[in-house]
Amino acid sequence: MFYYISGNLVLLEPGVAVIDAGGVAYRMSISHTTYGTLPKARQEQRVTLYTYLSVREDGIELYGFASVEELSAFKMLITVSGVGPKVALSLLSVLSPEKFALAVLSEDKKAISQAPGIGPKTAARIILELKDKLASTELAADGGQTEVPETASGHSNASDAVEALMVLGYSRSETQRALKDIDIVSLPLEEIIRLALKKLIK
Repeated sequence: MFYYISGNLVLLEPGVAVIDAGGVAYRMSISHTTYGTLPKARQEQRVTLYTYLSVREDGIELYGFASVEELSAFKMLITVSGVGPKVALSLLSVLSPEKFALAVLSEDKKAISQAPGIGPKTAARIILELKDKLASTELAADGGQTEVPETASGHSNASDAVEALMVLGYSRSETQRALKDIDIVSLPLEEIIRLALKKLIK
């Protein structure tokens, strides 16, 4: 319904942000990650949050995110069996979108289960279901063959970065274009992903 909401930030506290947009105050549940990016000054400041509207039997709730990447990670998480919006927000409060993607790809159950409400079994299910989705996306994109920029051919960072960005909802062609001109050989994987994301969201 809403892709993003821009307006004056009139209330901010851990887990909650309220934005006044055109005289209507929108209350949004937010992650600790998003909370950390918002201005803490008392005066009203104009901000933009990307949104997801959850409609469930027990109520309607609006969720806000500081970046498209966090929203994409959230939407992917709530497709996992047994993971609702609150649990997804809990995970994104302890892991940035980039670290979430890396945890899934590296099958790091410990990193995922550090979030409140996520035990080892749920962490394993998140990894299983999201890696399967990623594999399906790869097959649909190019028959399951992983292509990387020529300058980084054979370097594992390239394929890992492509997979991590695809976890966040980008297509293979988009990720390959974003990785061009990035020093994939010498930079750490997390920095490669961060730089690629900056290019993707321009």
